[in-house]
Amino acid sequence: MNAKIIEIFRNFQLSILNLKDWPLLFMRLILAYGFLGPAMMKINNMPAIIDWFSSMGIPFPEVNAYLAASSEIIGVFLLLFGFGVRLISIPLIIDMLVAIFTVHISHGFEAGNNGFEIPLYYMIMLFTLFVYGSGKFSISWLVSYFINKRNLIES
Repeated sequence: MNAKIIEIFRNFQLSILNLKDWPLLFMRLILAYGFLGPAMMKINNMPAIIDWFSSMGIPFPEVNAYLAASSEIIGVFLLLFGFGVRLISIPLIIDMLVAIFTVHISHGFEAGNNGFEIPLYYMIMLFTLFVYGSGKFSISWLVSYFINKRNLIES
């Protein structure tokens, strides 16, 4: 009886492990979509973004506006395709920290009040991707797979 329960539990665990790459894919796609709008807004209206950054007291507003827009638009593509996800997570986390402390924190937590809830969720997802990588459904995984396969053949 106990052996049967243990076997069922192990099979359940193996089934769950087969799903581990799906949340990473979903996080990447949600983040890519979430950064697309703000990135396009910045790119399409850079003078207003520079003025806005300046009004909030962000140092070097022009440089920082271009850095934020660049990291967001590059992040959209890297997250979408799952390439360089760990690398792009760092500037995007910094982007979210700046957004929280310059715009959202004074509005409290709740997203409905323009609080820091959504940027915090983005940071948590980005940190997860930084730790776990882009997962199996990504260009990074394919590159790694073919490199490892080639190395095995050459050995």
